Amino acid sequence: MFNIENFDIKLDTEFIGRTFIYADVLSSTNTYLMDKQNEINKNGTVVLAETQTQGKGRKDRVWYSAPESNLTFSILITNSKLLHKNSNLINFAASLAVSVSIENLFQIKTDLKWPNDVLINGKKTSGILLESSSIGNKINRLVIGIGINVNQNSFQGTFNYPPTSIRIELGRNVEREKLLSEVLNNFELLLLKIENNSSSIIEEWKSKCNMIGERISIIENDSEKFGIFCDIDEHGFLLLKTKDGIEKICFGDVSLR
Repeated sequence: MFNIENFDIKLDTEFIGRTFIYADVLSSTNTYLMDKQNEINKNGTVVLAETQTQGKGRKDRVWYSAPESNLTFSILITNSKLLHKNSNLINFAASLAVSVSIENLFQIKTDLKWPNDVLINGKKTSGILLESSSIGNKINRLVIGIGINVNQNSFQGTFNYPPTSIRIELGRNVEREKLLSEVLNNFELLLLKIENNSSSIIEEWKSKCNMIGERISIIENDSEKFGIFCDIDEHGFLLLKTKDGIEKICFGDVSLR
């Protein structure tokens, strides 16, 4: 059982997580925060569910998580200043927050995989999904869904990228409350960086991405492209060097060739 008091003691933020909703079971934490009928509008609200019956991954994939073993949560952003920023930067801030938190707490090296996965020893331990709603052409609501494999000790099924957990890599269970508070603390700090110096987020993210400079394949919809992952531009898009020149990639599944 998640100990909310222990989590709250370690939370050191101004707004992220200050409104905190804990649920035993939800269909999806992202769906819950995206549903305006729930009347949750406070910037920085965090919803954590022990079980998601319809957990979401990118491209409509299902995110399965063992109950009371991991962290599956979503963060609501309604602040207009942040919503005017490139959502790719917020996505990078979320993956960086997870990466930095794992490294600080457990001294485990992590790598980042474009656009939003956190890897340990080449295996996926965290994924992120952003969803938004708009009025006209302006985003008025952004939800960042984060799943972290924490204490799960085995995984069944077929995966595009092999999964792992902090427990598997560390050899022991870890305190989920401490990890969640650390992730939220770091995420708020990184959001402040986006407001003041967004280029530093890109540079910090790139420093943790070992794929840059490597030959990769990218699957976009039903097509596959090959080339050199040469850089990330100022908007967070992947720059792919092919025989025809440099191509900007906005989304896709990346793997080493």
